[in-house]
Amino acid sequence: MQASLRPDRWLGLAWAFLLITGYSARAQNEPIKFGVIDSRDLTAAPFVGDSAAAAVVLCDFGRSRLKGQGGGFQVIFERVTRIKILKKPGYEYATVEIPLYHRDDNQEKVSNLRGFTYNLVNNAVEKTRLETSGAFLEKRTPTVNVQKFTLPNVRVGSVVEFAYTLTSDFLFNFQDWTFQRDIPVRWSEYRVSIPSFYRYKIIYQGAQAFAVNKATVGSTNLVIDDKIPAGAGISAGQKVGTLTVSAPTAEHTWALKDVAAFGEEPFMTTAQDYVARLDFELAGEQWPDAPYHDLTGTWEKINASLLAEEEFGGRLGHIGFMQSQLQGLAAKYPVITDRAAAVRQLVMAAVRYDGTDHYFAPEPLRKAYEAHRGTSAEVNLLLIAALREAGIEAQPLLLSTRDHGSVSKEYPLLDRFNYVMALVPLADGKDLLVDATEPLLPCGVLPQRCLNRVARLITKKPEDSRWVDLAPTLRRVHYQQVALALDARGGLTGKVHDEHGGYAGAEARARLASQGEKKYLATAAQRHESWTLSKPALAQTDNVEKPLVLDYEFAQPAEGPAAAGALYLSPLSEFGLGQNPFRREQRDFPVDFGLAQDETLVINLTLPAGYELAAVPKPAVVDLPEGGGRFMCSVAAAPGAVTLTSRLTLRNAVYSAEQYPNLRELYRLMLEKQGEKLIIQKKAGS
Repeated sequence: MQASLRPDRWLGLAWAFLLITGYSARAQNEPIKFGVIDSRDLTAAPFVGDSAAAAVVLCDFGRSRLKGQGGGFQVIFERVTRIKILKKPGYEYATVEIPLYHRDDNQEKVSNLRGFTYNLVNNAVEKTRLETSGAFLEKRTPTVNVQKFTLPNVRVGSVVEFAYTLTSDFLFNFQDWTFQRDIPVRWSEYRVSIPSFYRYKIIYQGAQAFAVNKATVGSTNLVIDDKIPAGAGISAGQKVGTLTVSAPTAEHTWALKDVAAFGEEPFMTTAQDYVARLDFELAGEQWPDAPYHDLTGTWEKINASLLAEEEFGGRLGHIGFMQSQLQGLAAKYPVITDRAAAVRQLVMAAVRYDGTDHYFAPEPLRKAYEAHRGTSAEVNLLLIAALREAGIEAQPLLLSTRDHGSVSKEYPLLDRFNYVMALVPLADGKDLLVDATEPLLPCGVLPQRCLNRVARLITKKPEDSRWVDLAPTLRRVHYQQVALALDARGGLTGKVHDEHGGYAGAEARARLASQGEKKYLATAAQRHESWTLSKPALAQTDNVEKPLVLDYEFAQPAEGPAAAGALYLSPLSEFGLGQNPFRREQRDFPVDFGLAQDETLVINLTLPAGYELAAVPKPAVVDLPEGGGRFMCSVAAAPGAVTLTSRLTLRNAVYSAEQYPNLRELYRLMLEKQGEKLIIQKKAGS
């Protein structure tokens, strides 16, 4: 998240911050009443200015409060949501998923689930009730289940509505709120009531101003079990009744109106990094006549708790089941980088990554080893343990993958991470980052999904823990060299040499592995519909340190007899990008490629005998501000031949929203230049 675009705003509920206005959040009229619908919402009248919208959220209303339960408290979250279906693709919004976190004996549960689908039939409102027996629970991860249900009788023009209560045992997991979706939102409102003895940091991510942002002081009575200490024949902690705890509350209401749909764009991380939302972090507690207890997480606390946790630090101990394979590596590979690469190869051969990302391993690593398959945590925790067994000082490195979201250095929140890999310190002061989930990359090169700015090093000594820059060591490199020969009828023959290097090489090898050689070659030919390809040859398919090479020959026959006039040809467009990936005129968040890029195309064109260029194309150079990148096109003409060179260099992994217009214009000018036609005519007197 770029601070200049999506500023984090701390709205902490300290009493000095509260605005005492006489306004009561509890006394407000609710923006929606379940089961009561305005018939105008069922008409065919337009609802949003976004004509492409498949649906629109008419109202999304949630509120959270605390409730006494046993000897402690629970978070009670209630929600009512109403959505208008505008087009058939909008049917998907009639299916709802509610994530439910659970850990040990604590969990989140859904109750009071209900719903209706409203349709206008013969000018009368028809209501179809949700049969909650059709709702089911799906296990998504070891700590997250998902409650799923689908509203019935949905058609274009329907309004679907659902409501539920979520009860959570996790005070730290106070329900966050997302105002913005991938469809427009007419009204989104969230209310919270927090007793004075708990303090939360509240972080707003968003650029749109609130339609409602009000705070005041209320009060609450919380009933909990009353327990007494041991003595007089009574067991310690024995329940002897109930205790009512009265406290003032921080009452706060936020609402956004007419929120535009968040559209997915090329080259971005997860939408959660950019949509308008509120996040809550438990900061501390203060009971009457007691000092304030700081509950804010710190990196030092996270460091210590992870290493003490059996599912993390406990997995980094002795791994006898691999000991025989690791013995002797120190003598065979005295250079640390070579030895680390050898250990990585052993781990990759033993356990294959299953596509699931975690930073913890619930089961002993031997289980994944024997199954030859495991999550990223199981693979990379095994890697760290194996590196240590081979005499290499390796430490775990926590990060968040691109599809999981950004990590804030300011807020120490463990749930923002979902991945672990190894860091090996080198003698020159540099770090070797080692990951064993991607065999198609060399040792020391991170998978693209991990290129998400920064990671946190976890060490036994808190003072050694630090942030690590995840700037990639490789670029995405694509190089094409083409030899073309044009005949007098307009037919073409030629040879193509195509190299995919760096991350482009890993992408190409992944396609080759999934498609097979025959389909891979067929796919390469699809762009040139009228060409006949021959003599295809792949090279360096298994050497991930080198570019993947494809050589082939082709022929494109002329469509008719020899041309009486000029011949026209756009050779760069045949091998160039084809279209601009940046369609929108404006973008409100960064372009995040994750890595630098280099795209080079060299075409050597031989003209027919007796022909020449009517005019030599002009070279072009387009630079991005502050050295961010360049497009260059050069032309070298000689009698009977011309060489065209097109090169795009993007030096930054990330371009801010302010830089977007320049980046978009660079692509537009590049495609315009690549689309220019060469005019080839007979020489005078020929």
